[in-house]
Amino acid sequence: MPTLRALECFVAVLDHGSLTEAARHLHTSQPALSHQLASLERELRTPLLHRLPRGVAATSAGRAVERDARAALTAAAAVTRVGRAVAAGISGRLRLACVESLTAPLLAPVLGQWRLEHPEVEVELAEFSSANALAEQLQTAGADLGLTPRPTSWAGQTLVVGREEVVLVLPPGSPLAVPGAGPGAGPTLSEVAAHPIVGFSIGNGLAAWLDALAVDAGLRWDIVVRTRSAVTAAQLACAGLGIALVPVSALGEGFAGTVSSVQPVLERELVVLLPTGADELAGDLGRALVEQGAPAYSTTFPTPAGAG
Repeated sequence: MPTLRALECFVAVLDHGSLTEAARHLHTSQPALSHQLASLERELRTPLLHRLPRGVAATSAGRAVERDARAALTAAAAVTRVGRAVAAGISGRLRLACVESLTAPLLAPVLGQWRLEHPEVEVELAEFSSANALAEQLQTAGADLGLTPRPTSWAGQTLVVGREEVVLVLPPGSPLAVPGAGPGAGPTLSEVAAHPIVGFSIGNGLAAWLDALAVDAGLRWDIVVRTRSAVTAAQLACAGLGIALVPVSALGEGFAGTVSSVQPVLERELVVLLPTGADELAGDLGRALVEQGAPAYSTTFPTPAGAG
């Protein structure tokens, strides 16, 4: 296969019409240039240039390959330009994986600001309901960065974003609602388990997490409905189907339902996952997410209607 250097020498001779001028343009010696041309002609098994008394001219074969030779050099220059831009964090394509409850409250605002600083970067987003499924996507090179609760196992780099509280969304009129209660006040898991629960579908990481909580506490949940989405679980609780245990990131700004902490407070750790050898773009966005920190339900929890 012809080398880029040989093609570069060939095109330079065509552009300058002279071996001497082409060698000067390429900052090489004429013998070295002639060696590259001879190598190219051997590779293609045909002469590409007529050596004239005054200069050179392309043969019919030379004219036939000129267009593709120039295209190859242009493509090689583009590869170099794009690769260096990606290495410098200027442009490229970034594939993100995010647990769906974290997309709106954490990823979106950080990504919006980050894109203003990296306008040439193309972003692709895939959402997951399971931290382990997300980690598997990264492990198989299906994404460049993951934002998720800490998975069961991960062999790459981990950046800790922070800890996020998992709270109760209570149905209207719930006896567990405490008028005026704020973050940190609320019922125990034993008290919660005495009421109908909005659970999660198998495959959602919260399902296994809540099951483990119940086993550790010697409890059994009374699951009346299951959903794959924490956002939907909160809305089902508001509709009166049961109590939902959801991360605060699932509630959204201005959530109108009745929210309470659990005693003791439940939390999950949020992390950024980066594969080994992650490029500068992924690392830069990961650091921005860490700086933003975990979502917090910092306002006073809404007082249930009719309470107090």
